[in-house]
Amino acid sequence: MVIYFVQKHLGRRIIRKIIETRSTYGYKRITAMVNNIFHGNKEKVNKKRIYRIMKINGLLLPKNEIQRKSHTGTGKIITLHSNTRWCSDAFEIRCFNDEKLYVAFSLDCRDREAISYIASKEPLLGKDIQELMINTVEKRFNKIRTPRKIEWLTDRGSIYRNKLVQQLARNLGLKPCFTAPYSPSSNGMAEAFVGTFKRDYVYVNDCYSADWVLEHLEEWFYDYNHHAPHSGLVMMSPVQYQNLH
Repeated sequence: MVIYFVQKHLGRRIIRKIIETRSTYGYKRITAMVNNIFHGNKEKVNKKRIYRIMKINGLLLPKNEIQRKSHTGTGKIITLHSNTRWCSDAFEIRCFNDEKLYVAFSLDCRDREAISYIASKEPLLGKDIQELMINTVEKRFNKIRTPRKIEWLTDRGSIYRNKLVQQLARNLGLKPCFTAPYSPSSNGMAEAFVGTFKRDYVYVNDCYSADWVLEHLEEWFYDYNHHAPHSGLVMMSPVQYQNLH
């Protein structure tokens, strides 16, 4: 088992080093990070071994910090293939100086990549969502229009129901879809992303001001896409999953 996890003492140091920057990770995600370090080995470190090492050394998350999966909506959000359905949502980041940063993002409903985002110190408007959609299409296809129709799933917020936003969506090759009335949780994948992003990046940092957060947003989104293990992707990051499919 990777030479007894590179001997116990070194294994413990590796886990501690990961936790220094991944303090919200439980043993399953830590296991994925450890195996990424030793990705050249055919044999993987077992999650039970990581659990035992973390338990013995008091490194497990407190039980009240382990988030249970919430049942968000009854509609099918996950798709079988990438670029079939994208979802989007907006959220606020409150800073220590009482400023707010307003963020909207697009997420693929298969590979979970946060394709693009837009951020502003002012409340978001329809034009911001238009820019987000354009950037999303360009980043995925390097074109100004999708090669086939892709669903664009959002809640019923005014910035998404804006007629100009919907018109541009259709021109880009997107099909606007909305959650059921009074049921924003039916866009559960986007809501789950917001919770994960705030837990793993926002709450563990000292968000002094909106400008400070703006300086770090790109780094956080990059880390989520390239390095953060996802249970829905067999503990791979979105980019790792894409590279294998």
